Amino acid sequence: MSFKPILLPLLAQVLLTFTVWIYLFARRLPEISKKRIDPQDLQDRATSHSLLTVSAAASNNLKNLFELPVLFYVAVLLSLSLMIQDMLLAQLAWGFVIMRMVHSAIHCSYNNVTHRFLAYALSCLFLMFMWIRLAAFILMN
Repeated sequence: MSFKPILLPLLAQVLLTFTVWIYLFARRLPEISKKRIDPQDLQDRATSHSLLTVSAAASNNLKNLFELPVLFYVAVLLSLSLMIQDMLLAQLAWGFVIMRMVHSAIHCSYNNVTHRFLAYALSCLFLMFMWIRLAAFILMN
């Protein structure tokens, strides 16, 4: 089996998702304990969102990592199955992942909406260009 450069950004994106998940629970569990919240009071998302303000940004970011990145995962799997392995696609994948890392870092720390949106928008552009590259390959072959 030969090395596929597109797999490294895929692994990095998965690592980011698990890192945010761990960070969320590192924030959430102490918050529940400190505020003496009965876990049963968290059965409804709307209620839990108003109770868990300290960990809300990390929770929202984790949800974000299961939205647009789904298209990234599909693009990587499609590129592997179609055997499209060029440097441009790998660079676009890295651009997407790096911007998602920046987005998560902003979201889980100082949470400036303008900065966060810029990272989000750039990640979207990288992903869109990945899909344009894949679509061009499919339509031309």
